[in-house]
Amino acid sequence: MASTDVVPQATAAGVAHKVVNDFSIQVATVNGSGSQSANSVLLRSIFRMGIPVSGKNLFPSNIAGLPTWYTIRASKDNYVARKKEIDFLVAMNAETAQEDVKGLHPGAVVVYDEPLKLSDLRKDLVFYAVPFDKIVATVCPDAKLRKLVKNMIYVGIVGNLLRMDQKRVEAEVEQQFSKKAKARDLNLNAIRAGYDWAAANLTKSDPLYIETAHQTEGKIIIDGNSAAALGALFAGVTVVTWYPITPSSSVVESLIGYLKKYRMTPEGKATFAVIQAEDELAAIGMVLGAGWAGARAMTATSGPGISLMGEFVGLGYYAELPGVIFDVQRVGPSTGLPTRTMQGDILTCATLSHGDTKHVLLLPASVNECFTMGTEAFDLAERLQTPIFVMSDLDLGMNNWMSEPFTYPTKPMDRGKVLSAEDLAKVGEFARYKDVDGDAIGYRTLPGTLHPKAAYFTRGTGHNEKAQYSERPDDYQNNLERLDRKFNTARTLVPKPEIVANGTSQIGIIAYGSTDFALRESRDQLSKEFKITTDYLRLRAYPFTREVHDFVASHERVYLVEQNRDAQMLSLLKLDLDPHQVTKLRSVRHFNGLPIDARSITDEIVSQEGK
Repeated sequence: MASTDVVPQATAAGVAHKVVNDFSIQVATVNGSGSQSANSVLLRSIFRMGIPVSGKNLFPSNIAGLPTWYTIRASKDNYVARKKEIDFLVAMNAETAQEDVKGLHPGAVVVYDEPLKLSDLRKDLVFYAVPFDKIVATVCPDAKLRKLVKNMIYVGIVGNLLRMDQKRVEAEVEQQFSKKAKARDLNLNAIRAGYDWAAANLTKSDPLYIETAHQTEGKIIIDGNSAAALGALFAGVTVVTWYPITPSSSVVESLIGYLKKYRMTPEGKATFAVIQAEDELAAIGMVLGAGWAGARAMTATSGPGISLMGEFVGLGYYAELPGVIFDVQRVGPSTGLPTRTMQGDILTCATLSHGDTKHVLLLPASVNECFTMGTEAFDLAERLQTPIFVMSDLDLGMNNWMSEPFTYPTKPMDRGKVLSAEDLAKVGEFARYKDVDGDAIGYRTLPGTLHPKAAYFTRGTGHNEKAQYSERPDDYQNNLERLDRKFNTARTLVPKPEIVANGTSQIGIIAYGSTDFALRESRDQLSKEFKITTDYLRLRAYPFTREVHDFVASHERVYLVEQNRDAQMLSLLKLDLDPHQVTKLRSVRHFNGLPIDARSITDEIVSQEGK
């Protein structure tokens, strides 16, 4: 039986050049089919062969049986953003197969389940038909398990076609199922069956290859939520409150595992508290209460949870209470697309609550920064005595990324301006909200401090610098002006932006968060394909530091690239800049729920540049 349908034109194009370690693979299956393990084996096998790689899971938000796609990008040039084009499709879902194939670029490769008969759809692709049901029946006697085991068959098929090291693939299976001997053996047999069938029945007619390299030595693969959890652990978090919500739940789920392993006394007692609250409003209330009491406290949520937290976050700002909020952003408004990514909470979090509020945002762009900023957020919360937001997103938080191993934090904790009983004995007066040092940050005491001067009222109502209730206009205005000055103090404490500049370009680009990966690739495309040179500033925090103002001032045109419809970060920047600088700003927006890709950025900038 001929199991390979090859279009002559595609074959001719394919053999003309060999494409090594530089393409994307998409596996189209259904939710609940067990494909996650197979895709993980495929991703990690490529990684262990020394090729830079990233994996993105596009999954439905409701029930099993709905379409899901997993995309793996291998890149010898270390590009790990989503690639707009799919080069190699594994079509296992009858519901989406035809649409998936129709969306491919000419010359792409398709491995498909033989009954789908996809080769009739187009004449400019390379098709490989595979009888998955027949192959899996030879290795899995239990018909109920075949749906799951079938996925490992396609790992073997793909591995053979890409000429991957079979021993490396098998080693990944052994590691993944190391504690489940029967599952390990069953999946190993499935992969071997896939390799063997492809070797005997398929003639390679495409140019795509995976070859061993040495570009990932010493690196790790981890998701951003796990990295953030580790950062909180090393920061000394002791109180964790949460209400489960996609895509942030695994921040706390991972942290619980770490806390149980590393925060237990020799007697088996926990030195931490994790509380699943009745809703997000209760969760943030507990965080602020714990922060007031001197604990390092946090919660993790996403957009709908942020919406519920507004009243308490305003209390944290006005009463000046420390706490950390990890916002793993997803598509909104309302329920939106719960399992798709966006940078859509920027304006909301920057001004959350009614009245005049300004909040500090940290903007991690990698799993490494999820870790470091996950630690730094607690220092800033206590130094500034205010809620701190760590603005991740679904793409960064839930997907797998390469990283250098994290560096063990050695910097001592910064608990901020906390007065002990001994300190109070030395000072002549303690006024909780008085600006003593000129940085607009008052001194605080913790409950239980044994000194008659230690007590004060923590109020969400009007108060003077001594924390006494006051409705005097001058007290209120003085307090609000001091809080504004404190926000300017924050400019000197938050992480400075990262700047890549050649000193001659008149075009600047600003981006933040997970957009960074696509932006770096886009800058190379602009330079190589269109001879457009650019300088780049990556925001790492809000409020904006002086470097951001200087960057805008030194360029004729500045593009701000972000993943939302309303150019939210651009709006904040316009409020911050001198009016004559605002006209320089241009917007590049991406908001379809998919992680942003380099080609989309490049095309939009080229269009706006008139080329």
